[in-house]
Amino acid sequence: MAKRRPSKFINEPTKTTPAIVLEPGRILIMGRSILENPGEFYRPVIERISNYFSHKDGKTKIIFGFEYINTSSTKWIYAIFLKLAKARNLAEHAKIVWYYEQGDEDMCDLGYTFKSMVKCPFFVVEVDGISKKSFKQMVSDSL
Repeated sequence: MAKRRPSKFINEPTKTTPAIVLEPGRILIMGRSILENPGEFYRPVIERISNYFSHKDGKTKIIFGFEYINTSSTKWIYAIFLKLAKARNLAEHAKIVWYYEQGDEDMCDLGYTFKSMVKCPFFVVEVDGISKKSFKQMVSDSL
């Protein structure tokens, strides 16, 4: 039976939700995550990521960048990293980049915390800012 390719999924950013792009070769989560009920938002994302890695061949660039993330959203991002940590052959198939805004030590520290959870190339990168404009630039740069 042939493997079913992961389909493309895009969620445009809002004032309270991050942009999400899931497509062959790339997973991107970037923006603000200040949801009252983040489980409602992230549960389907985690399911898609799980499906993605169960059917994925080749390399994937995984990009995270948060302008702001509340505590309840952080727990769901943690759940995403737990899912990634369980992905078979993650080190051979994925590269993770965690972007944080210049001077945001909390977001930098969070990136290093998540880095300790997964065994694959993982880069924590300081940028001038994370906004819709930088999101569009990072999306085009990561293609």
